Amino acid sequence: MTESSWYLYLIRAQNGALYTGITTDVSRRLMQHTSGKGAKALRGKGPLILVYQGLVKDRGTALKAEYRVKRLSKQQKERLIMIQPLCITTYLVTIGFSETFFT
Repeated sequence: MTESSWYLYLIRAQNGALYTGITTDVSRRLMQHTSGKGAKALRGKGPLILVYQGLVKDRGTALKAEYRVKRLSKQQKERLIMIQPLCITTYLVTIGFSETFFT
């Protein structure tokens, strides 16, 4: 059995708040959030806009990256969105997080 690809994503709510999550299917997850069946934090906060998605090598790395991104300041998250890094883990290392955290 092959492991699915994992993605870290950020969604912007109508009020400007940013939500960070992980999934194996970004389109499906965005549809769940939009229909009110996703995270409670996003219910009633639409329209929702997907502002970033990045491929992560596996579930464990996705969970670690999500943990780090959720702790970034709003300004740091906005910069991440502006840069749109292809590899979120490399980006997190370049802004100061330990590379060993992701191994």
